[in-house]
Amino acid sequence: MIGRISKIIIAAVCCLLALPSLAQTKAEKQGWRLGIQSYSFHKFTLVEALDKTHELGIKCIEVFPGHKLGGKWGDKVFDFNLDTQTQKEIKELAASKGIKIVGTGVYIADKPSDWEKMFKFAKAMNMEFITCEPALKDWDLVEKLAKQYNIKVSVHNHPQPSDYWKPENLLNAISNRSKLLGSCSDVGHWRREGLNQIDCLKQLKGRIVSLHFKDIAPKVEGEKEQHDVIWGTGILDVKGMLKELKKQNFKGVFSIEYEYNWDNSVPDIKECIKYFNKTADEIL
Repeated sequence: MIGRISKIIIAAVCCLLALPSLAQTKAEKQGWRLGIQSYSFHKFTLVEALDKTHELGIKCIEVFPGHKLGGKWGDKVFDFNLDTQTQKEIKELAASKGIKIVGTGVYIADKPSDWEKMFKFAKAMNMEFITCEPALKDWDLVEKLAKQYNIKVSVHNHPQPSDYWKPENLLNAISNRSKLLGSCSDVGHWRREGLNQIDCLKQLKGRIVSLHFKDIAPKVEGEKEQHDVIWGTGILDVKGMLKELKKQNFKGVFSIEYEYNWDNSVPDIKECIKYFNKTADEIL
């Protein structure tokens, strides 16, 4: 009998040890969630990207439209044309790794009629937001669908000639519209366009839905772009951005979009996560 009880106790302890930690970080208590923008792993399939996200201990992913699924789905891609069964299986695969697909983007509609397909897809996948850059003429439709499906629209700021390269342009488009509409603040693109990213965050107070968060290298003469670097080692004052977001009481997803060392970026991203958690612990 004692031997049987001992076995039960050992089995129970093993089960407890297998459970993920329930302890929240200060960032999580603040409502800050780190996620992966799957474009960071666009050289790999979505199946592989989910494995890498799991390895990083990240619980959210924003999947870019067109990401090849891989695995048993082969060359199928992540978009609103996915059949219901594949949608279900992809959600289940992510969930089995403790990951939620929180959004998709950056989506740019080929034609206005595609917007409803995208919202239906996002709803079926239990997404929180669609990261996108709507045509200015589509705003009435996009706002209507956001309300109908109760899904946030997170507007990304690609560099010029994007309509949304600076905050004023986005605010002109949405300031009198639903609070479901807001910014996917790509802090790196702002700086590359000569804008101060902290000033941009201040301008968008109350309208930030999510972020494509990063740090970037200084501008070097002759180089086409200021590439991503490990957070805290570049020119973006990551700590200053986090302080501003704390001041705004921002709650939402920081999508890590790490566009460098494409073939082996996991070690760099691990360092970014360490810096984020350390800095959040200091300021929160």
